[in-house]
Amino acid sequence: MTNTPTSPEGERPAAATSAPVAAPLPLPAHVLAAVGHGHHFAPHDVLGPHLHDGVVTIRAVRHGADSVAVLTGGARIPARHEQDGVWVAVVEADEVPEYRLEVSYGDRVDEVDDGYRYLPTLGEVDQHLIREGRHEQLWTVLGAHVRRYPTGLGEVTGTSFAVWAPNARAVRVIGDFNGWDGRGTSMRSLGDSGIWEVFVPHVGKGTRYKFEIVTPDGAARAKADPMARAAEVPPATASIVTESEHVWTDEDWMQRRTGADSHSGPMSIYEVHLGSWRQGLSYRELATELTEYVSWMGFTHVELMPVAEHPFGGSWGYQVSSYYAPTARFGSPDDFRHLVNTLHEAGIGVILDWVPAHFPKDAWALARFDGTPLYEDPDPLRGEHRDWGTLIFNFGRNEVRNFLVANAVYWLSEFHIDGLRVDAVASMLYLDYSRDPGEWRPNVRGGRENLEAIQFLQETNATAYRSAPGIVMIAEESTAFPGVTAPTSGGGLGFGLKWNMGWMNDTLRYLAEEPINRRYHHGELTFSLVYAFSEQYVLPLSHDEVVHGKGSLLRKMPGDRWKQLAGVRALFAYQWTHPGKNLIFMGDEFAQDAEWAESRSLEWGQGDTPEHAGVRLLVRDLNKIYTEQPALWADDFSHAGFQWLEAGDGDHNTISFLRLGEGQVVAVVINFAGTAHEGYRVALPHGGDWVEVLSTDASEYGGSGVTNAGKLTAQPVPWAGRAHSIELRVPPLGAVILTPSP
Repeated sequence: MTNTPTSPEGERPAAATSAPVAAPLPLPAHVLAAVGHGHHFAPHDVLGPHLHDGVVTIRAVRHGADSVAVLTGGARIPARHEQDGVWVAVVEADEVPEYRLEVSYGDRVDEVDDGYRYLPTLGEVDQHLIREGRHEQLWTVLGAHVRRYPTGLGEVTGTSFAVWAPNARAVRVIGDFNGWDGRGTSMRSLGDSGIWEVFVPHVGKGTRYKFEIVTPDGAARAKADPMARAAEVPPATASIVTESEHVWTDEDWMQRRTGADSHSGPMSIYEVHLGSWRQGLSYRELATELTEYVSWMGFTHVELMPVAEHPFGGSWGYQVSSYYAPTARFGSPDDFRHLVNTLHEAGIGVILDWVPAHFPKDAWALARFDGTPLYEDPDPLRGEHRDWGTLIFNFGRNEVRNFLVANAVYWLSEFHIDGLRVDAVASMLYLDYSRDPGEWRPNVRGGRENLEAIQFLQETNATAYRSAPGIVMIAEESTAFPGVTAPTSGGGLGFGLKWNMGWMNDTLRYLAEEPINRRYHHGELTFSLVYAFSEQYVLPLSHDEVVHGKGSLLRKMPGDRWKQLAGVRALFAYQWTHPGKNLIFMGDEFAQDAEWAESRSLEWGQGDTPEHAGVRLLVRDLNKIYTEQPALWADDFSHAGFQWLEAGDGDHNTISFLRLGEGQVVAVVINFAGTAHEGYRVALPHGGDWVEVLSTDASEYGGSGVTNAGKLTAQPVPWAGRAHSIELRVPPLGAVILTPSP
């Protein structure tokens, strides 16, 4: 505890000394032994003040102390060592007085408050909600919280600790403040809620701590706090007491968010791994540099790969150990708030990767937290992801479901996050995910669906949308599971958006073919429009496509370097104009040559060479056109927002289509052949003048300069079932975007 000498010389105060006037409340030796060694489940029943027979018995555990005294009402009442580090004193009083403890260790004298004289910091309602799995602000009652109490002897600052460990025999708080010896800071059990709680005076922000849990077999294990809101920088594993001092200045953004439908607006997402975007940057440095870059590029949102604390950097954050703590690798929780705040002030939304499907087996974290399968499913056929070496949450247990649902609300409310991209949804939905026959057990209905996980996802989405209006919940889901973005009221999962993995796989497979062979794979290019409106989609070109030997986007393209760069530019034009929101991973915007590795920064030097800078300029201009043209996003999820002009011209490796919305129209022609098409006729919805607003082959993008300058007039020449058409120059491996002339 904080040393508080009672005088500059550390001498005892000059106060009256009196002897005990009565015998203390008697206790059996085995009870005192259990309390003294930190094994008692209800230490408050013994420690602190207890009124009886007109006196107050005060007991305290102070191992190694030379003397202990009670200071109250100007008197100093010596305590005697009873046994096993337990000291006892008796105060003559009709009610419990204000008092402090004076504890001497050699020449050092501490005057401290007694944490065992305080009532529990969780009430009956909190405990009931936790038992029922309905405490949506769980982080406000569990974990470590700095508290300040006014008393007759001055304000007391300390930290309350609370943890759920229903099968523990005893729980102790250990940390910097007690030399990692928890015998004097045992927690009390709050009954059948499974929660343990204690208030420790003179412990404040920045203190490292863990819970020492005595498991059913009697072993003591030091565990990080599952509800810790700050943690040490890995590989250190202690939790840290924190208290936010951040002042939000994004009120305008939050007001707009509350009144907006995040699904119907433009959404161009830049996915970022904070540790390798530019290595060595803190949250606060990223707030300046990342915000400036994303603003210049014109992206509407950033998506941050998991920020919650994780022990192994090579997991990229997808194996989380502290779900409520932003990783300390880049700064404090308030530093992370500053990053979000700065992005919001620049008009940029923040989406966070969230990983409720599984967690690592590290012995100091969630695994077998109280000595039993607590957070993980106890069923060996349901409790482990052998592919990933991780454990699966027990979605059917109220308290575990509450832990995760409240965690989603926590990031959306406490950090003003604008959306959560939920990782590995498919692994949660199916009991046989990555399992052979005989390695899984059907659900109660005889099916392969994980009914408890489905209920959890529905509850999470419904709670998130209700508690934080204007946010978006996004599923990374790779199967044909029905109703991922359908409302929960109709039996859907309730997500707002779903990653379109089919579009991504088909498109990249098509582009991997040499242009001369693409005519035989044309259906892979157009098939996505068969199901484009079955869900509300995001088109993802994520980190998963540029790691583990898959090569960069550039390297996926056949041909020489010019053709590879042109292929990337054509891909981006197709992505930005296809129905659905869009996402690309950092480095893709300048067609980085090397595949991504979390251990190094992006190849920014390459990004500044003319040919790669041209790709970046194209992405910037695509973002500008995209946000300025409602036709490209207003009707993303409806057939009304898309019309084919020509879907079947596989011989030319070319597609053309319209995007429509809010009374506007955009025409798109994309040529995936290696040669230009001169005089290529394209149907248009009406006559009059049109203008080319973008050609991916423009020289400033590194192209060959095949463009259509000036106004273009649609002639009354019937074509492809329409009354008007136009002849265009369509560049090789390039796209042309047209709009009606103003």
